[in-house]
Amino acid sequence: MDLRDIKEFFRDCFDYLIWFLGIIIIFTFVIAFHPVAGNSMTSTLEEGDVTLVSKFYHKIFDLERNDIVIIKKGSKTYIKRIIGLPLEKIEYSKNYLYINDHRTKEMFLDDDVFTENFKFEDICDLKKCKDGVIPKDYYLVMGDNRGNSLDSRDNSFGLVSKDEIIGVVMVKVWPINKIKVLN
Repeated sequence: MDLRDIKEFFRDCFDYLIWFLGIIIIFTFVIAFHPVAGNSMTSTLEEGDVTLVSKFYHKIFDLERNDIVIIKKGSKTYIKRIIGLPLEKIEYSKNYLYINDHRTKEMFLDDDVFTENFKFEDICDLKKCKDGVIPKDYYLVMGDNRGNSLDSRDNSFGLVSKDEIIGVVMVKVWPINKIKVLN
């Protein structure tokens, strides 16, 4: 056996190892595929859809209203849309979203979606939410299927801290015929 063959074999093995480690690092720290379970994001995302999630976007850039995020609460993972940002007062009245007392249209919702009325103090008591606004590094999240979504409106779920957000959904990748950029 020629020494050059052995040297080339180890060089090839090293190249494959570097590629393998790179892929592991990318899927551990940078991106992930996340399946949708449940129907709280219907009609934007359906059960069985698969999304591509950026695990670092929210650590570099500010989260924005309408970003769809993956949240880890306890042992469960949820997919929701950011509706309220830090230092905002949010409420719903007569099926309209009010941000700091200004009526806002949610373009992503179908016209037949109804959101129950709520006031901000129903979601966060004034002891935690001083001045009646979302605290710094917290977000109000809701599912797009407002009638069937466990989200910030429920006291057992509440506001979401930035630390509970594990990624931002960027693209729906499955089913293949319905690929769609979401953020």
